[in-house]
Amino acid sequence: MLRPIRRVVTGHDADGRAVVVSDGPAPNIVTSEHRPGGRTNLWRTTSSPANYGGEADEAASDVSFTLEPPAHGTNFRISEYPPEPPDATARIDGKRAFAEVGAAHRIIEGSRHPLMHRTETVDYAIVLEGEIDLLLDDEDVHLTAGDVVIQRGTNHCWVNRYAKPCRMAFILIDGADETGTGGE
Repeated sequence: MLRPIRRVVTGHDADGRAVVVSDGPAPNIVTSEHRPGGRTNLWRTTSSPANYGGEADEAASDVSFTLEPPAHGTNFRISEYPPEPPDATARIDGKRAFAEVGAAHRIIEGSRHPLMHRTETVDYAIVLEGEIDLLLDDEDVHLTAGDVVIQRGTNHCWVNRYAKPCRMAFILIDGADETGTGGE
């Protein structure tokens, strides 16, 4: 069970004064039988510059969040990774797990972990609690609470080889490589 996350969203009243428009548990919680843990989708933007007006809840439970943000947009989420037993890798179906978030095509076939993937994004990843390993093509990076990763369109996956769950915040920003054609 994912721990609830309190989400406070601000806006403006009829007089233009700053107010809280919602304050409560984040409504968009996603789990999957194909991927341990889960994620809480907190907000999404669909353009840059981002629209901060209006009444729409950009992370309401009926909004279809995909792994990657929309063109020129962002996704903001918190993911939880339970400890992964050493034999779990053989049971994970990365294609099915990523298909649930519209990203089966992002899986790296034949990689060293079934959840290895590459997105056309710049991701800000912050370890909130616990510890986790960032797997790249040929190296592992051990991370603990307070560490930050700037992931720039590289092959990667997250593996919790430790005794306690790990919670991470992610801000995914639509991106492109230096030629402007995307990360592929």
